[in-house]
Amino acid sequence: MPQRFRFLDLKVNDAYTNMAVDEAITKARGEGKVPDTLRFYMWKPSAVTLGYFQSVEDEVNLEALNRFGFNLNRRISGGGAVLNSETGEITYSVILKEDDPRVSTDPIESYHLLCQGIIDALNVLGIKADFKPINDIVVVGKKISGNAQIRRYGAVLHHGTLLVDFDAKQMFGALKISKEKLSDKMIQQAEERITTIRRLLGRQIGFPEVRDALEKGYRKALNAELVKSELTPYEQELVKQFRERYASRAWIYRR
Repeated sequence: MPQRFRFLDLKVNDAYTNMAVDEAITKARGEGKVPDTLRFYMWKPSAVTLGYFQSVEDEVNLEALNRFGFNLNRRISGGGAVLNSETGEITYSVILKEDDPRVSTDPIESYHLLCQGIIDALNVLGIKADFKPINDIVVVGKKISGNAQIRRYGAVLHHGTLLVDFDAKQMFGALKISKEKLSDKMIQQAEERITTIRRLLGRQIGFPEVRDALEKGYRKALNAELVKSELTPYEQELVKQFRERYASRAWIYRR
């Protein structure tokens, strides 16, 4: 029998709001105030998002960031710095109780379960993808989705990206890479390691079609009845509080 999931449909926010929403849902789910939740979102403006343990000074080209007009943010989850492009991806999050019997305590099994929706979504689009431990989805060995996970407040927050398009020069420009390394060869190598839906399909697929495939993919992977809804007033208050932290210099430069 399908499990009921609250479904927060695709919305566009800045980086600070996006991360605040994910954390607000996680806290509310851990407290038992909201149901299991699937959320789709996008970014405007684009943002470089650091993993929790990373250093701005080590990872980010601040001059380029300002030139591009990108946000700079830090997740509560680990992993590496990524460019969340407003024109290149859809991001998703799945939030469940930490003691949910469907979620293994083994990280690889947990990632595999909660990444399966990406694999099923790509299959809807006619793309065969595979899970690559610990947290990537690949197509013929090329990365198309990166994911991160954290257990906090008694809940599991799993979030990740699905690349629709990709600009290697923009990504490398925003991240701290020496001019010596930032070569045409390096960019070519990155494009050989990373792929996108548009590249694989050979057409300018729109975000609505990708969003629809994601909904179908996660409905299947989670065996879920997706019930469209919105944030509760309690979550909205948490978002206001958390957004102040995410946008603060103290949080962004904490390491």
